[in-house]
Amino acid sequence: MIEDLSNPIILYDGVCGLCNRLVQFLLQRDKSDHFRFASLQSDFAGELLKRHRLDPNDLDTVYVVLNYGKTGERLLARSDAVLHALRELGGPWKIAFVAGVLPRFIRDTAYGMVARNRYRVFGKYEVCMMPEERFKYKFLDTEG
Repeated sequence: MIEDLSNPIILYDGVCGLCNRLVQFLLQRDKSDHFRFASLQSDFAGELLKRHRLDPNDLDTVYVVLNYGKTGERLLARSDAVLHALRELGGPWKIAFVAGVLPRFIRDTAYGMVARNRYRVFGKYEVCMMPEERFKYKFLDTEG
């Protein structure tokens, strides 16, 4: 059940080693309990992506969902999503705005190179990783 629709939701490839590291990075630094998460393989993400006319089988993109379920709901993708998440962490991570001055096509080209090689470099799990019990409430695609 989604208790707070105002939280940004990170949609990530649940079997990707790099994506799971990003989620762990955000969980450990999200001191304001800001982010929520769902794997791209989940029904939750599939329905949301279909609503935005995106392919739910495309696992090469990380998304940040803003204003979930509200007027103005929108998705940030690829480098825009990563930069938004880093800026939202605050503190020293706000420095991510520097990369934001690069044109999107340059940022997304670099993002695409990493995405294409992520399984080979960072590994791939057989199934989506389950969150630690203390973080379980932050995951919108798990029971309980």
